[in-house]
Amino acid sequence: MEFGAKGQKKPKPIDVFKNVKGRYTGLIKALTTDVEELYKQCDPEKENLSLYGLPNEQWEVNLPAEDSPPGLPEPVLGINFAREGMEQKEWLSFVAYHSDSWLLAIAFYVGARFGFGKAERKKLFDMINDLPSIHEVVIGVPETQQKEKPTVPNQSKNKSKPNASKVKKLCSQSMLYLHVNSVIPFCVLLRLK
Repeated sequence: MEFGAKGQKKPKPIDVFKNVKGRYTGLIKALTTDVEELYKQCDPEKENLSLYGLPNEQWEVNLPAEDSPPGLPEPVLGINFAREGMEQKEWLSFVAYHSDSWLLAIAFYVGARFGFGKAERKKLFDMINDLPSIHEVVIGVPETQQKEKPTVPNQSKNKSKPNASKVKKLCSQSMLYLHVNSVIPFCVLLRLK
């Protein structure tokens, strides 16, 4: 779906998400299964090139649009020059980061252009955020993110806190491990008297 065509009705968050997801899929394809072709097309001897994800799940390396201002935000310019001084994995990481930010720019540009309210923007963001980032797919999840995952699934933030006086009564003169999600992010050993 191209946004802004004459007589087109206001898109819904799901319409924008489908467009972004098609582009996302194309970019992942470029940076994984088609990486050798991408690397070849990003010749540093050529002019400033950009990697475009297309709504039809394809990708292309091309010069930036000549119309000023462009209809949509442009991806990072000069990925072919950056390639020259980097290891391939480092270069792919660089392109992946910029591709992630470009997709968010497209999504929220379209949202702003068509007057998405807070609820529509949140819905769009949540749909996009449910996908792994392009960088995570291409390079992997950083160790810090792997360690931050909760050990107990589906813990609710709204759980009631234990009543200290009842716990004291039941556990007087004993050792107790108490896990309080909303107050302390880890288990604490308490001696209750």
